[in-house]
Amino acid sequence: MKIAVLSDVHGFSPALRYVLEDIRSRGANQIVAAGDICAHGPDPVGSIRLLQEHSCSVVYGNTDRDVLNASASGSDELSWTRSQLKSDDLDWLRKLPFSVRISHPASDPQDASAELLIVHANPVDVDRHLSPNASDRELLEIIGDEPARTIAFGHLHVAYTRQAGPYNLVDVSAVGPPRDGDLRPRYVMFDSDSNDVGWAADYHYVDYPLDETRALMIASGMPEWQKAWTRLNEATYRRQI
Repeated sequence: MKIAVLSDVHGFSPALRYVLEDIRSRGANQIVAAGDICAHGPDPVGSIRLLQEHSCSVVYGNTDRDVLNASASGSDELSWTRSQLKSDDLDWLRKLPFSVRISHPASDPQDASAELLIVHANPVDVDRHLSPNASDRELLEIIGDEPARTIAFGHLHVAYTRQAGPYNLVDVSAVGPPRDGDLRPRYVMFDSDSNDVGWAADYHYVDYPLDETRALMIASGMPEWQKAWTRLNEATYRRQI
């Protein structure tokens, strides 16, 4: 079984389209998007449509929550994003679950430890980072008593894998605006093995459609697109996380 997990589209539909095309070429059985779908990019509606057209499972992220709580009449990015969405889009966001759990095909259905858990930030909330620089103790305090041993998430926009206690942590990073110095959109393909109850995780990268993205940002009417363009190309955080 192949499960493709992507995250943090942030309204950058050209990058999402490239990622989805690559996923389809590799024969994924299921696609899961780990939240932060709309805000801060030029095409919030188009990003939703692409996920719907590809029958993706989707969990909500912190900016999806923030868009729902934003006013549509303000001048900031969240308000602009809210103003672009139709009532059906807002209803779709409201109905997104917190997590997706996928049983390993070779495991006992009652064995939750073999599940692949997909969340936005961590198994408890959509705000706290599972940072690659945190100690095992700090990570385990956030994770709590989660039974699933393989946890896929985004939120941080930094690709990394790490073992923390019994947990295999896989940050699938971001489709829209990566922040680890590599601009390429990416996702992770989780592959089960019928002779095992683990999940192999492989990163896949595609080239960023920069020209198309810049043209879309200009045409969209999004606020301060020049700043967003600069931040996109920097592909890094301006402060340590």
